[in-house]
Amino acid sequence: MTEHRLIEHTCACGTATRAQAPEGVNAPVQFGANVRATICYLYLGQFLSAARTAQALSDLLGCSISAGTVISTAGRAAAGLEAFTAKAAQQIAAAPVAHFDETGLRVGGGLVWVHSACTDKYSLLTVHPKRGTAAMDAAGVLPIFTGLAVHDAWAPYDTYKGVAGHVLCNAHLLRELHAVSDAAAGGAWCWAGQAADALRDMKTLVDEHLAKASSLAGINIHRLEELRHQWSSAVTIGLAQTQGRESKLVAKFHALAKRMRERQDDYLRFTVDERAPFDNNAAERQVRMVKVRQKMSGCLRSLAGAQWFCAVRSCVATAARHGIGMFDALVQLAQGQCWMPETV
Repeated sequence: MTEHRLIEHTCACGTATRAQAPEGVNAPVQFGANVRATICYLYLGQFLSAARTAQALSDLLGCSISAGTVISTAGRAAAGLEAFTAKAAQQIAAAPVAHFDETGLRVGGGLVWVHSACTDKYSLLTVHPKRGTAAMDAAGVLPIFTGLAVHDAWAPYDTYKGVAGHVLCNAHLLRELHAVSDAAAGGAWCWAGQAADALRDMKTLVDEHLAKASSLAGINIHRLEELRHQWSSAVTIGLAQTQGRESKLVAKFHALAKRMRERQDDYLRFTVDERAPFDNNAAERQVRMVKVRQKMSGCLRSLAGAQWFCAVRSCVATAARHGIGMFDALVQLAQGQCWMPETV
């Protein structure tokens, strides 16, 4: 507990002069920055509900607060992040490679969408009532992004023609190919298994080469072409075997094989451009926290609460990418000094 005494004197002319309160002291009695940061840490960082956050502070620190105070504290913390989120969007849009993903979030009994955009140094989460391009445009990254866009095969991402190239997530593709193999009768040979094996072998070949060199120049091109031929042959067989589309499942597998043929360059871009990653796990890790929060504490009550959550998560995730701990970043935020990275 810290007590501030503000001395006041009145001169002979009757003018009263009183000392100014220290920065951040705005009321006769208030919680300090560490307590406010702890509220945000538990509520927005560790995903406790407002009621459980209030109970935890009461039990651990002896702070008797209400769930309403928890929510208002989170709102004040997020209100100081406008400059940060604007800079994050600007820096991600200027990056040579960025990852994108989206997921649903229950808010007030309805469904809204959280969109993720990130690089190795910045992370940005935004929330919007819609899932498609309207939400992406509102986030302010993809409309001006000119680098390599890493994402899954969801069609709206492809509407942004200003990007240098699209990089499709091979982790998604391997899961889809595994589903095809599981559907094969009696564990018989399946074209999807051949394609998946070729994809994994290409990743191993690229990883081993990049472990010794800074670029893909000098990679074993003969082995790479052999694996690409193995991939292409599997896709051709898959198209032939599923062209009848005799069921919804077979039609789905045919669409997968067709996409693999038409988007081969986007799936295999990691074999020719060392900047292109194999998967989109970087963006998926960001949106996974949204699911963890929903699983632990249920849906949020308002869109404003979801916006606060996304803004603070963007800040602490970016801070972590620069070696700054979550609590340290939240303390600075509670002190009215939003942490901003010095480098791109």
